[in-house]
Parts: sequence; structure tokens; C-alpha cells
Amino acid sequence: MKIDTVTPATDINHSNLASHHLREFWAALGGAPELTDTCSFSGTGELISAFHVSDLAAAAIGAAGTAAAELLQAATGVLPAVQVDRRMASLWFGISLQPLGWKLPPLWDPVAGNYRARDGWIRLHTNAAHHRQAALSVLDCAADAASVAHAVQRWDAAALEDAIVARSGCAAVMYSSEQWAVHPQGQAVAAEPLLHVDIGARVATRAWQPSRDRPLRGIRVLDLTRILAGPVATRFLAGLGAEVLRIDPYGWEEPNVVPDVVLGKRCARLDLKNPVDLDTLKQLMSRADIVVHGYRSDALARLGLDAGQRREINPALIDVSLDAYGWSGVWQCRRGFDSLIQMSTGIAEAGMRAMGRDEPVNLPVQAIDHATGYLMAAAALRGLTLRMTQGVGIGVRASLARTAATLQLRAEPVSELVGFAPDTPDDRNADVEQTSWGPAARLRAPLQIDGAALAWRYPARALGSYEPEWLSSNDGL
Repeated sequence: MKIDTVTPATDINHSNLASHHLREFWAALGGAPELTDTCSFSGTGELISAFHVSDLAAAAIGAAGTAAAELLQAATGVLPAVQVDRRMASLWFGISLQPLGWKLPPLWDPVAGNYRARDGWIRLHTNAAHHRQAALSVLDCAADAASVAHAVQRWDAAALEDAIVARSGCAAVMYSSEQWAVHPQGQAVAAEPLLHVDIGARVATRAWQPSRDRPLRGIRVLDLTRILAGPVATRFLAGLGAEVLRIDPYGWEEPNVVPDVVLGKRCARLDLKNPVDLDTLKQLMSRADIVVHGYRSDALARLGLDAGQRREINPALIDVSLDAYGWSGVWQCRRGFDSLIQMSTGIAEAGMRAMGRDEPVNLPVQAIDHATGYLMAAAALRGLTLRMTQGVGIGVRASLARTAATLQLRAEPVSELVGFAPDTPDDRNADVEQTSWGPAARLRAPLQIDGAALAWRYPARALGSYEPEWLSSNDGL
């Protein structure tokens, strides 16, 4: 990922702002305030944006690192130092993998993007074929951006959003932050905590202690996530030594993001509409330590896997859930993605004004997804600490919309920012990663935990490359 440079610099103490975000995140996780002192930040420069994206990136990764340090302290009595490189953290919020001799597919489908309706702007998210078809069936036009733009102009933005969502598609009207604040869903999200943390009763747990160099060796993580936030969380857990098993339905692909986010995981497939495969999933869940999922709550309930049923299957489970638009309000089960959240919550409108543009300006990276992913990883790690020290299971719920509310708008003009230097070969690991798509170079880790380096056992492999089963032994993870 190349990061543009803008001059001159302003005198902003980014370490203080990142530390502020870290304290906010750590408080939401329920951690002891003094533990954030173990995390320090280094590096200068910025992702060029109307918002403090680099500070958000550093703090979110720092929260996950602090949670790992707390887990090690609980086991060893020693709190390791944690250091976050703001520049590398910002790069990891983009694409961490550089193909060598091949190319990743485009990040966006040709139809996806921002369009001007009769009375304002709307964004269509059409990367998945069924979401694209939903939008095109409403617009009744060809599958190219010009045809879509012409068709969108005939609609009021809110009416088009409603029509596409009614067809199980994904769209978002651009609101200002003031409009979102009075919107019923904006009010519902504002009333929610950053993270919903539910600590269960004491349960029988298996004997387990973290290893000093590989803190999550021996931990099984069932990954039921797609696209970005959830996969970012489980990728981080894999980097600390967890056995991560990702489950996808047959036929599902994510060619534009999968090579980046399946690092360190084994990926298998199940058809959850098939009773036999659904039973296999329940058996996997019964032996998991952590489950991370991004299914809508109503979808899991239809499978007989709501929060209570998951807890019945595995009372000691650390259950981490993701929702797009929050866990209450009229949109609580609405499909959503980072770019849509940016439109709904006022981020794209604020970017447009700050940049002096006449169209929505999104963040330079999918920062809401990534930040939420690292918060979910931190929640899973804190859950392990609580289970190890108190013998309890834990449930944590995060949402993209609530994470978006923590992102701070800049006070200084964007033109005064200094961007990060472009990435170079020195920013990448020397070892070539042999992925399913070809050789690749991976960015150096953005986080250093004293004595416990992030490292991934498996290179990125295509979805469905493994069987849906836990390893017979966790030795060597």
C-alpha cells in the first residue's frame, strides 16, 4: 500500500491521542487502567484523512497487545512491555500482503461505489453477487457504473436505500453526523456501550496455561466470520499461536480480501442448512475455547445457535460477536459493511467537507473494520484471562457503528499533515510466503510484545483447503 505524503507538519502529540484511544478501549474491555502503561507508541507521519485514522489504528492494535500482556502477567506474574509502530499499524489497516509475480483482484466490484441520487448521495455495496443482484433488480439497469449512475439519479436516496435493503441488498444514504445523531438508529447506537461484556457463572474449564513465547498455544478458535473485521481478529489470535479453524459455506469466496486475512488459519467448509454439517459445527463449538462470529443474530437463531444455545453447547466458551449497525434499534439486524457505516454515521460527509470536495470522501483504509477486529481480538484475550483466573465463560458483542463513534475528526487542516513515507521492501518480512495464489511478501508485525513475537504457522490458503476438524494435537502451534 502506498501512502501519499503531504507537507508541512503540525505539532500534534499523536502518542497522547493514541494513548487516549487505548484507555478508552481498555476501559470498554473492563481491564485495570494501570495496565495500559505497558503499551508505548512510536513512529511519525499520518494516513491522510479528515480523521485521526493512524491513532485509531495504533490504539486498537495496542489494546490487543495489552490484552495479550495481561494474559501473560496472569500466568507468569510479569507484565511484558508492548510497543506499537504507528506506521506499521497504519499499513496493516490496509493490505498486509504484497503478491510477488501475480495480482490481487480489485478491492471493489465495478458497481460498488457512491452515487448521486435526486436529493443526496447513496453508497451501494455490491461485492457479493447476491448483493449486486439485489441492487440491480431494484434499479432495473445493466451491471456497469454508468448505467447504475443514470438509474440512481431517478430515485430519492432514502427510498432507494429502503428498496435495496428490502431485497436483502446493501446500501447506505450519506448522513451528516448531526443527521445521524437524531436518526433512530443513531440514537440507539449512541446509547450502547462500546462493547457489551457479559460474564457468565463459574464453570468447569480445562487446565491450560499460556506459553511465554506463544501465548495462545493450545487454544482453539472457531472462526465464523467473513470479509474483514472478524477475520482480522482471528488472524491476530493465530499470530499468537492459536489454532484457528475458519468455516465457510460451499461456494462462498472473497477473492479480494481472503489472501490477506486467512494468514495462519485452516479454512474448511460446511453447509449449515444440512443437519449433518450443522451437527459437525456444534461438535466443533463444543471443543472450542473461543468462537468469533459475524453472523446476524437472527440468522444464528434460525440455526438453533443463539447466544443461549451456544452457551449450552459449551459453558466455558469465550463468545465474541460482531454486528454492523448495533445491537438495538430498528436496524439491529441490518446488513452492513465498513464503507456503508462511514456513509450512515457522518464520516464520509465530514470527509467531503474537510477535503473541500463535492462528493463523499471515505477513509483511506477500512479503518472501522480493522479497529473493530482488534477490539474483538482483545476481548477474546481478556476472556481467556478471566476464564483462567476466575473460571468463567464470557460473551462480548461489538458493532461497527459503535466503533465508528470513537473516530475523532481533525481540528487542523488536512493540507498541513505529513503522510507516512511509502512502504519499502524493508517493511516486509524477508521470508517469502507461499500462498495458494502464489508467492507473497508479508508486512512486518506492527506490534512487539516482549518475548512473544507475532508469528503465523500457516501461509494464506484458499477457503476450503482443510477438513472441518480440530488437530489431534496442538503441539507446535
